[in-house]
Amino acid sequence: MNEPTMTGRPTVTVVVPNYNYAKTLGACLDAVLAQTYPPAEIVVVDDGSSDDSVRIAESYPCTVVSTPNRGVSAARNLGVLKSSGDIVFFLDSDIALRPDALQRAVAALESDPGLGFVCGVYDDVPLFDDGPVERYKVLHGHYWRVRAAGPVHAAFFSLGAVRRSVFEAAGPLDETLRATEDVEYGARLAPFSRIELRADIVGRHDDDDRLGILLRKQFTRSVPLVSLFAERGRGRPKLAETAYRPAAVALLCLSAAGFAAAMLPGAPSQALVALGGAGLLGYTVVERRLLNFARRRAGLRLLPVFYGLHALMNLTTGAAAAVGGVRWLLSADFRRLYAGSPKPLTQMPGGPADA
Repeated sequence: MNEPTMTGRPTVTVVVPNYNYAKTLGACLDAVLAQTYPPAEIVVVDDGSSDDSVRIAESYPCTVVSTPNRGVSAARNLGVLKSSGDIVFFLDSDIALRPDALQRAVAALESDPGLGFVCGVYDDVPLFDDGPVERYKVLHGHYWRVRAAGPVHAAFFSLGAVRRSVFEAAGPLDETLRATEDVEYGARLAPFSRIELRADIVGRHDDDDRLGILLRKQFTRSVPLVSLFAERGRGRPKLAETAYRPAAVALLCLSAAGFAAAMLPGAPSQALVALGGAGLLGYTVVERRLLNFARRRAGLRLLPVFYGLHALMNLTTGAAAAVGGVRWLLSADFRRLYAGSPKPLTQMPGGPADA
């Protein structure tokens, strides 16, 4: 295993949770091994993959831990338990870091004792280009993270470094959550330290390339956020930090409602069409910087595709918020979704208490 060459500086563990990402795992580990600040250890936690992931991981100088499928939060928790670095750098197996990513993360944490978690951004090109849906998702993912750079309230575990002492103080990730675990953890981390999103820590991401999967994930992840935003007080994430702007979501939903209502028998169609057009125009104005960014980076040919895909994602987010709002009103269990306290690391399966 590579050892740091910077005497006296923090040791870094890279924890890579993986589930059926044989396609990208090699590129991910190659990039980790090419870091200018070499990690002290790499721990790959394979979460019950059925592809060639384990064989690929075992061909690299890293610790490979294989478990039945329990979800990414459980895999990350187990990776922390199986490691010893002063800093834990969490990295999803579909991301390849720039060579200076670890060095920049360590420097940020060393320079600011009050900073406990530092997150990176995705590059504006995909790790493997699989078509226009992925190009849209990668461009948007890069844009909104750079837009939100600075102090944030969500801990982006796909690409981020945390002091081990801070992680242990806040407790492990909530393994009952299969989505939204990053924003829940950010809210829980707030009393212990600050979180910062930095545009100079970069990884190239292999994102979803099928529209159905993209929309389903967006809906699934957005519904429970209603409970988190409603209940987390000062530590909760801010609406301005979300990937999809609330104003854009509201205006596009208003536009869609206006156009849909105009088709109803007996409806005042002209007024409703005007309402729909006004909502669409307002949405376009709100998102003008994003659209200009897409035009500059991807060209005019992709812009209509980008516009349409972004509209679908905003409408999906609006539908999810509506469903989440109804569930919050009707279900006490939904309102308490984030009220539980995860067990400390020493009580997690595989932790010292089970040794």
